[in-house]
Amino acid sequence: MNRRQFLQALSAASVAGAAGGCAPAFDLRRPERAPFGPGSLYDFASFGDCRILHTADMHAQASPVYYREPSVNLGFGGARGKPPHIVGEAALAKYGVEPGGAMAHAISHLGFDELARTYGKIGGLAHLMTLARKLRGNFGLEKTLHLDSGDMLQGSVVSLRRRGRDMIEAANLLGVDAFTGHWEFTYPESDLRRALSEFRGAFLAQNVFATEEAQFDGAEVFDEESGRIFPPYMMSEISGRRIAVIGQAFPFTPISNPRRFIPDWTFGLRTEEMRALVRKIQAAERPDLVILLSHNGTDLDLRMAADVPGIDFIFGGHTHDAVPIPQTVRNAGGETRVLTAGCSGKFVGCLDVQFRIGGRKEFQYRLLPIFSDWLIPSAEMAEVVGRHRAPYAAELDEVLCEAGETLHRRGNFNGTLDQAIVDALRGHYDAEIALSPGFRWGATILSGDPIRMEDVYNATAITYPETYLREMTGAELRAILEDVADNMFHPDPYYRQGGDMVRTGGLDYELIPQAERGGRIGEMRLDNGDLIKDSRTYKVAGWSTTGEISPGPPIWEIVADYLRGRGTLHLKKTNLPTLRGAKGNPGLADYPPELLLS
Repeated sequence: MNRRQFLQALSAASVAGAAGGCAPAFDLRRPERAPFGPGSLYDFASFGDCRILHTADMHAQASPVYYREPSVNLGFGGARGKPPHIVGEAALAKYGVEPGGAMAHAISHLGFDELARTYGKIGGLAHLMTLARKLRGNFGLEKTLHLDSGDMLQGSVVSLRRRGRDMIEAANLLGVDAFTGHWEFTYPESDLRRALSEFRGAFLAQNVFATEEAQFDGAEVFDEESGRIFPPYMMSEISGRRIAVIGQAFPFTPISNPRRFIPDWTFGLRTEEMRALVRKIQAAERPDLVILLSHNGTDLDLRMAADVPGIDFIFGGHTHDAVPIPQTVRNAGGETRVLTAGCSGKFVGCLDVQFRIGGRKEFQYRLLPIFSDWLIPSAEMAEVVGRHRAPYAAELDEVLCEAGETLHRRGNFNGTLDQAIVDALRGHYDAEIALSPGFRWGATILSGDPIRMEDVYNATAITYPETYLREMTGAELRAILEDVADNMFHPDPYYRQGGDMVRTGGLDYELIPQAERGGRIGEMRLDNGDLIKDSRTYKVAGWSTTGEISPGPPIWEIVADYLRGRGTLHLKKTNLPTLRGAKGNPGLADYPPELLLS
């Protein structure tokens, strides 16, 4: 082992909080590619009385993919310089990770293309199953739980057409004990209920209630007295200890997604209900450990941890943050620790807890990247994945063209994959401007690799994919950008709904993140340099409307038609905002210097 390998091994152990001792290597597929000795990333001594595995935001990515972490994740005020609002070299320094190694590649965008070729694809349900079986089997199956923070049933065209039932079958085989939801609610209620009826674990959501009218009409609810649609929590006993798991679904579902799919349900943060529920559980169940399984997003989880005492750990999702270390929040009841496990099946979090005399708890936590080249895929899970994909294989495997640069979607502003989508919209509709949602799901395509139809679906497979062409005034465009900017940069996390800035095509704008509401968007210009005027009308194309159903063809048809026959896709430009007040922010790296004004 040379010095660099030693430092990489040391930094990975530091991030993982690894205990001493290693078991033999387990099911390694390509041990010669392991960065610090065959299997050492996945081999560590067990600790404590119970083990909890955590996945989040898988977005139905059943096969291994590439997924680039963001180079822009801005935080201001109390969030500046704190996870998850640190990227690149700042993130590696914060977490004590040596650049260039496997963990550095997993948690940062640095050298992504080269390191992706070195370390291979990540995730894949069959590879996740191999690792999960190891982590549960070595510890003792009866002493483990597997929790998922939601967005499991959406993100691929297979899941779209199967209405999530493919992922339910996979979750049952994987042994997921409980999950909560967000994009799950973009399926019609009947489809979602059918999928959940096949789930062997618990779907938990303390903050989803029936409307008064629906209750009066006899709507199906879990609890008639409260009107809750789903069980708010579950109890498990492990090693003689009682563990409570509370579910918190995405609070803003009817705002961020079409209400028409679940018209009889209401959501919300429900912080008061959460406080009351924690108190009730503590009094009635006498738990040794209280866990919140959340789809709030990291910033909101940190705020809720401060506001709701009595929770030991929050396992979070929604904002796709890969944070290798737990964040500790002090509150009136003591301390709550917030953990997040990335997205797209790229990681599994592993928490070991030791119960001590007097109610004291010790823990060790590891965020483990799932490098598919290093793990022999489970044959059982591979059969499930292959069986569900087979009817669509010919369609998904169609090669549309080649990527002339790496296409990614993750960061506060346009990614190159987003740019391809808005360029396709502008071309199809002959529009001056195109808008695309700030979604964080969608696999990365490396430069020089083929762009397949499956890649297009991975970035667009939703139940409301219809497109539109409308006339909008400059004032209306400004209002849209201001609204999304306030959602992103509001100083109070309770007013942030996750997601990123709306992606723009043909439109550049100036952004002042720390300005007051209504004053964050400065000059807006077309690609030709013309100033956008509030009073003038512009042709604007877009997709994924949350209100009325748009009349145009689904976005995947437009993007596929745009790519077919191109040979190689070369982007002319990427529409990025000019930023004021962001220079030196640790949540910003490799941004064009000419777009940083202060």
